[in-house]
Amino acid sequence: MTSAEGILEATGGTHGRLYRAACPECGARFELSAAALRLAIGGSRKTTFYSFTCPECGESVRKPAGERIVELLTEGGVRTLRLHSAL
Repeated sequence: MTSAEGILEATGGTHGRLYRAACPECGARFELSAAALRLAIGGSRKTTFYSFTCPECGESVRKPAGERIVELLTEGGVRTLRLHSAL
């Protein structure tokens, strides 16, 4: 995982896992539970992302999610939305 994707590390087991994240707006670093994160899986890398609200400044944050991040978040029970393209 890279800090560019925003999640630095997952701590704990599958249940009770915490995710270390950073806010690009205020620069705060913090830990989030699975309930505080959302994952959207689209048809491409450009449309696959995770989001959260910064607990420090309240900014809505959206960051790209590569394959490893998707795997990590789904294993940890993060709510996932599958996006479908229009036909």
